[in-house]
Amino acid sequence: MTNPFYDPYQILVKVYGAGAHLKIALAETPVEELHRTRTVKTVYGVLENDSYLSLCLKSVAPKSPKQTMRIVMKIALYWLIFLQKPKYMVTDTAVELLKKLGKGGAAGFANAALRAFDAAKVAIPAGDEGLAVTTPYPLFAIKKLRAEYGDRTESIVRAKSKGVTVRFARGEEDYLNRPHIATPFRGVYIFENFARDAAFFAGDYTFQSVGSVAICGVVEPCGRMLDACAAPGGKSVLLADKCKRVTACELHAHRVALIESYLSRMGKHNVTALQKDSSAFDPAFENAFDGVLCDVPCSGFGTVCENPDLPLLKKEEDLAGLFRTQLAILENCSRYVAEDGALYYSTCSLFSEENDGVVGAFLEKHPEFRAELPESPLSHEKKRYGIQFLPDEAFGAGFYVAKMRRV
Repeated sequence: MTNPFYDPYQILVKVYGAGAHLKIALAETPVEELHRTRTVKTVYGVLENDSYLSLCLKSVAPKSPKQTMRIVMKIALYWLIFLQKPKYMVTDTAVELLKKLGKGGAAGFANAALRAFDAAKVAIPAGDEGLAVTTPYPLFAIKKLRAEYGDRTESIVRAKSKGVTVRFARGEEDYLNRPHIATPFRGVYIFENFARDAAFFAGDYTFQSVGSVAICGVVEPCGRMLDACAAPGGKSVLLADKCKRVTACELHAHRVALIESYLSRMGKHNVTALQKDSSAFDPAFENAFDGVLCDVPCSGFGTVCENPDLPLLKKEEDLAGLFRTQLAILENCSRYVAEDGALYYSTCSLFSEENDGVVGAFLEKHPEFRAELPESPLSHEKKRYGIQFLPDEAFGAGFYVAKMRRV
């Protein structure tokens, strides 16, 4: 049997070392199928608790170890603290893996450090600094959330993923004998574990976030719909059920290919995928659509439950240019909305400057649009222009959507 730390290590070295996105690293790394659930649990667990595990590691290794040792030790500490595995077993497994990786010289240190580790001696700071240690959110994000949501901040950052969200096109009755959580949306359920089978490739179901489904739920049925930032294609597929024709645009060719693959698998023939920059005007699109959805690039902090690697990839300075990009896409795509048509703006952000801030700036310059506050069966907060969903009450998802009417 493969060393149980080996597969998680192979994935985490891509995330920590190469900056790979977790889901891509998971998809591209061959793992022992028999233990896939254990591997995924370990990888997510290490990333969700990265700051705390770093603090624990520092308690037994004041000088930060090199990458291989650091990753193996974080896996070991996760198993020791959160999975409550016996110390001797965890230590032996870590030592064995280090030797296998050609780091036998470090095995003695790992052995001594793990045997000496005592979680009770790890001091967690008070206040928001402590939240930044015990949750995946960095301190700058916690401070921004505190300024907007006050005492609710701790509930938001401690929210956990509820599992795998599956949207069924048909055949759901074959799966509902498994433990699951129902959502307010037809055919959408959350399972603790869900491995794809032949029905996935037949288009009977797909994996789609609650946020994506809720955003599509706000969109009204129409004849001509534009999904301006469409990859990987889940929203376009769902919109195709309520709109006669959907045009799905993406900036990069490989992401257009993702959309086309999604459409093919789900058997949707009323969607056209195009490579297009949604911030650059196309005269052929002017006034051409009854509905336009701008699900714009954003900080993504509403998806931390789903993407615990995101805080490793985001810095506070990364947020500075987002407002301009988001407003540019909204400004440009507003020119594609026909009279009496609807313009939708959405993000997976928790921060008001990316949400109501962008919509407010747009409406100030565009009196030809008026805000219409959306409705949703999923718990949300009403803002001035749109509605905000928060992870502690929306199955671990955080996102925003606004609706504007061209008059």
